[in-house]
Amino acid sequence: MKKLVVYLMAGHAIPELAAAAVDGGADVVELGFPFSDPLADGPVIRRAGERALAEGMRTRACLECLERTRELLPDTPLVPMTYAALLEAYGWDLFADDAHAAGATSLIVADLPAGERPELRRVQLVAPTSTDERLRVAAEQTDGWLYLVTLTGTTGARQEVSPELAALVERTRAVTKTPLYAGFGISTPEHARAAAELADGVVVGSRAVEVAEEGPAALTAYVRTLRDGLATL
Repeated sequence: MKKLVVYLMAGHAIPELAAAAVDGGADVVELGFPFSDPLADGPVIRRAGERALAEGMRTRACLECLERTRELLPDTPLVPMTYAALLEAYGWDLFADDAHAAGATSLIVADLPAGERPELRRVQLVAPTSTDERLRVAAEQTDGWLYLVTLTGTTGARQEVSPELAALVERTRAVTKTPLYAGFGISTPEHARAAAELADGVVVGSRAVEVAEEGPAALTAYVRTLRDGLATL
């Protein structure tokens, strides 16, 4: 079965929203830890991060949010996603230890290239611009699955799945059997299905963050449409 990863920005309401996403069929929840200069994020997630920071979601509060989410979802993989400066400020080893103690299954550090700090077990990201050597390093060091950034640019909904994805999947499969999950620009059931025909799973972020603003019921319904789009693959 194809995997469905849903991204949500940390906040006081997120434990219940994460549970709603899982009710709709999400297999994994990414939990965004907000950062003041999120280079990989488009306007939707950038605004969500600004709201989270205004709400007081600093690193310790985000870890507490993660812990509450783990209490509601004891069996669901939970993956904090953030930026290297946050770990630098908090302490690399301390962050990893505290995140796992709070319930993190793994980590994603969006701007930390493969090969740097290999002792920090995390899901690695690769993109259409990644060299074959970079693909090999990322695949060797990744934790559980490999995140395929489907396009060059920031997060956010697009009209169609990136035409660069097929070539990226082909190049990556040539160097690893690790599961490949495609993200960036996926927002509709049609997008999810098209991406999952090539990859082993999909990651949905910006549109999920938008729908989450409407509450748990709306998020469950939206995620269910994505799951239905993947159901026949």
